[in-house]
Amino acid sequence: MGHIQDRWFRDKEDPETGKPVLNAKGKPVQERTSLYGKGLRYKVRYLDPDKVERSRSFPDGKLTAAREFLTKMENDVYAGTYADPTAGKVKFRVYAETVMASRSQDESTVYIEKSRLENQVYPFLGGKLLSSFKTPEPIREWLAWLRKQDKETSATYQRTLFDLVSSILDAAVADGKIKKNPCRDASIQAPKRIQRKVVPWPDSRLRRIELALPARFKPCVPLGAGLGLRQGEMFAFSLDNVDRREMVYHCTRQMVTVGSERKFKLPKGHKTRTIPIGRGVLDALDAYAELFPPTRITLPWAERDGRAFETINVLMVNKHGELYKRTAFNYVIWQPAFKAAGLSYEDRDDGMHALRHLFASSMLARGVSVKELAAYLGHTNEGFTLKVYTHLMPSSHERARAAADEMFKPRTAAGEAEETA
Repeated sequence: MGHIQDRWFRDKEDPETGKPVLNAKGKPVQERTSLYGKGLRYKVRYLDPDKVERSRSFPDGKLTAAREFLTKMENDVYAGTYADPTAGKVKFRVYAETVMASRSQDESTVYIEKSRLENQVYPFLGGKLLSSFKTPEPIREWLAWLRKQDKETSATYQRTLFDLVSSILDAAVADGKIKKNPCRDASIQAPKRIQRKVVPWPDSRLRRIELALPARFKPCVPLGAGLGLRQGEMFAFSLDNVDRREMVYHCTRQMVTVGSERKFKLPKGHKTRTIPIGRGVLDALDAYAELFPPTRITLPWAERDGRAFETINVLMVNKHGELYKRTAFNYVIWQPAFKAAGLSYEDRDDGMHALRHLFASSMLARGVSVKELAAYLGHTNEGFTLKVYTHLMPSSHERARAAADEMFKPRTAAGEAEETA
């Protein structure tokens, strides 16, 4: 059972008997303690579900509030709904860092998420106590602040940040720091991801970029448009992974940058994959290798599987025999190629991912199934592939009309109908 301690007064004791001195009404006489007038008067003491004593103090004149608090805590313990009132007295940033440290994500993903928190979340939410998230107001204010920033805050990126914050607050609920996640409140309108339709490059644009790229980096075109590799997978490409008898490429690694350090790791989603390689693509890569022989490179291995380093014969390096970092490559090599080709560059349409989209569209146009394409691209599921590329699939209208005509024969042939029209 809990109780309320009066820190300013105590029962007066008879110095001879040690028993409480009673007044005329039979109630204990009160005397001041050495703490009289100092600090908060009432101290509520109670046991939490783990039988650990907890306490909270209230000022003079707030005895009723102290009693109500004690009653609530005891009822919550009995009902199994108890939450430590002091659990939320930790700043969002401090708690978020403990959550991020406990996650088993790969190093590069953790680095990216920490960067997002540092730049787009902590400046506004970092100093707030978790206890301030009792209402959705801090989340609404943060979203409004986010939309006003000069940095890259598209609706899709805002949703990525929102989901990250929500996952941290989910952990706070699980840890008993807060009772509910305000991001899930009905009054919060989460940013909606904008699904942009992929528009594949025409072949002429591809060829102009291929001509404009420096000789050392022309393999980007067959690796992206011919194999569907991501940028980091292009940088880690090795002809040693080509099975020339089966005519397939085993995509088993990518190159990532963690902080300022280059590392090898498994492809996105920790999924290796096998991709058919066309003879024309392989001819182009072999011809390149004759001009620029592969370079043996050793980098730290970013996966937690017991390997410390990975050594491979990399196909494409700079003149110093080193791998470019992704951002540097984009600014120094990729984007200048558009200017050299006399083409404008659009961030969302002309990144190196455009080559991968071109690969996907050409596969679909030639009858490759969505299931097969998802495997070649390394997507986690076919549904995602279908969502991104369904509008590029060949129309089935003519096949549907032909099927209907088999059951319901037209009165006239198509040619006769055109002549009489």
